[in-house]
Amino acid sequence: MSPVSVHAILTPHADKVAQTEAELRKVVHGSRQEPGNLRYDLSREDSPAGIRFHISERYRDEAAVEAHRATAHYQAYRAVAPDLLSRAPEVSILEEIDVVG
Repeated sequence: MSPVSVHAILTPHADKVAQTEAELRKVVHGSRQEPGNLRYDLSREDSPAGIRFHISERYRDEAAVEAHRATAHYQAYRAVAPDLLSRAPEVSILEEIDVVG
């Protein structure tokens, strides 16, 4: 079993940036408490095209990813995400090649 990395890009509606960030911070806090989580980082991209949030996640294995998706904090975010985001999230599952940590 090898670690699993996930990268997500989330584009909020222009008038919901602060609310989106607040909801994502809740997910960050809860995710970092999960036993199978190795990293959960939230970044913000400000560009002429608008604001996007990037989430970099790393889990011990695929079972930890599945456990994350079943948590109350993740499910609560998923329930409000359609109202916050202007487009579907861009999510990539990455094969680690040379990763520190």
